[in-house]
Amino acid sequence: MDKKKKYQINMCHGSLFRQIFHFSLPLMGANVMVLMFHAADLIVLGQFASESVRTVATAAVGTTTALHTLLLIFFSGFCAGVNSITARYVGARDHKKVSRTVHTSIALGIAAGIVIALLGVLFSRTALQWMSTPADVLDKATIYLQIFSIGLPFTGLYLIGSAILRAVGDTRRPLFFIIIGGVVNVILNLIFVSVFKMDAAGVAIATKISSILSAVLVLRTLHRSPGAIRLVFSKIRLHADMLKEVLWIGVPAGIQSALYSISNIFIQSSVNSLGSAAMAGNAASQSLEGMANIACGAYYQTSMSFAGQNYGGKKYKRVIRSIWVCLFYTIAFSVLCGGLFLVTGRFFLGLYNPDPTVINWGMERLVVMMCSFFLCCIMDTITGSLRGLGHSVKPTVTTIMGVCVLRIFWVFTIFPQYRTLQCLMISYPVSWLLTGLVNGVILFFVCRKMLLDARDSWKINMPNCRHS
Repeated sequence: MDKKKKYQINMCHGSLFRQIFHFSLPLMGANVMVLMFHAADLIVLGQFASESVRTVATAAVGTTTALHTLLLIFFSGFCAGVNSITARYVGARDHKKVSRTVHTSIALGIAAGIVIALLGVLFSRTALQWMSTPADVLDKATIYLQIFSIGLPFTGLYLIGSAILRAVGDTRRPLFFIIIGGVVNVILNLIFVSVFKMDAAGVAIATKISSILSAVLVLRTLHRSPGAIRLVFSKIRLHADMLKEVLWIGVPAGIQSALYSISNIFIQSSVNSLGSAAMAGNAASQSLEGMANIACGAYYQTSMSFAGQNYGGKKYKRVIRSIWVCLFYTIAFSVLCGGLFLVTGRFFLGLYNPDPTVINWGMERLVVMMCSFFLCCIMDTITGSLRGLGHSVKPTVTTIMGVCVLRIFWVFTIFPQYRTLQCLMISYPVSWLLTGLVNGVILFFVCRKMLLDARDSWKINMPNCRHS
C-alpha cells in the first residue's frame, strides 16, 4: 500500500460507518491532546515554579485564555473554508483547483498570521488592562501573550495544513504531529520552569517552539504528498477565485466563533455574581465538559469533510447518508460521555476542589449540561454539513440569533427572575435546541434542492446519453 492509500480516505466510496469512525477517532484524539497539554502547562507552573511567583504566574497564563482564543478565531473559521473547498474539489477530481486552494490557503495563512501577531504584540498590555487584570499579574500576562502572539503564524500554518490533510481523509498524521509537539512542549516546560526559573515566559516559549515543530511537520508532509495537495513553495501565492471561495465559508464561521465567545462572557459575568464557590464549581464543570465536547468538534469537522467531498463527487445520496451516520456517532459519543460524567461527576469535581459546596455548585451545572449535550452535538454536525455543502452564511446567522442573542437575552431577562446557576445553564440546551431545529430545516431544503437539481440534470442529459 502506498503512502497516499495508507493515510488518505476516499470518502466517495466504501462503508460510511467504518470510514467515518476511522476518520473521527484521530480528531477526537487530537482534541484530547490539546486539553491535556494545556492542563500540563498549568500543572507544571503550579508544581515547579518557585513558590514566590507560582500563584501570579498561573494567574497570568489563565487570564490570557480569552484573548489568545480570540486571536485564534480567524484561523478556526478560515480552516472551515479551507477544509470545505478543498474536500469539494478533491471529490470533483479537479486537481488544478485543489492545488490553487492549497497554495492560496498557505499564502493567506502566512500573511494573516503576521498581521495578527503584530496586533497581539502591540496591544497585549492594553487589552489586558481593559480586562482589569490585577497589577501584580499584568507584566507576566503581557509577556506571555506577546510571546504567544509571535508564534501565531506557525500555529495558523499547522491548523491550515491539518485542514487540507483532513479534506483528503488524513486525520492520523495531524494527530501524530500534535502529540509530538505536545510532548516537546511538556519537556521544555519542565526545563524552562524548573531549571531556568522562567515561569510564565518559559511556558509561552515552550508552547511556541512546539507550535513551530508541528507546523514544520505539517508543511513537510504537504510538500512530500503525492497528487494535487502537494505543496510547492515557489507556487505559494493568492489566487483571487480560490480566496473568495474559501473566505465565503471561513469568514462567517469566524464571526460565529467570535460571537460565541462574547455570549459566554455574559454568561460568565452572571456566574461571577453568584459568588466564589459558584465560580469555582462552574470552572471545574467547564473543564470536564471539555472532554465531552471532543465529539462535537470531531463530527463538526467530519460532517464537513464527507459532505464536501461527496458533494464535489456528485454522490448526492451518499452526502445525505454521511450526515445521518455522523449524527448517529455524535449522539452516541455525547450520550456515553454524558452518562459517564453524571455517574462520576462528584469524584472528578473533587479532584479540582474538595470543598463540598464547590462540588455541589459544579454538579448543578454538570447535570444540566451532560443531560442535554447531545443537542449541541446535533447542532454542530448540522452546521458542519451545511458548510461542507457550501452554505456558511445561513447557519452563521441562525446560530448568532439562536445561540448568542438568545443567551444574552436570557441573562438580562430570565436569569434576574430566578437567580440560580441551574436557571443560567438552561439557556444552553434551549439555544442548542432552537438553533439545531432551524438549521435542520435549512439542511433539509438544501439537500432536497440538491437532489432535485441532480434529477433534472440527469433528465436533460439522458437524450444525449442515448444518442451517444
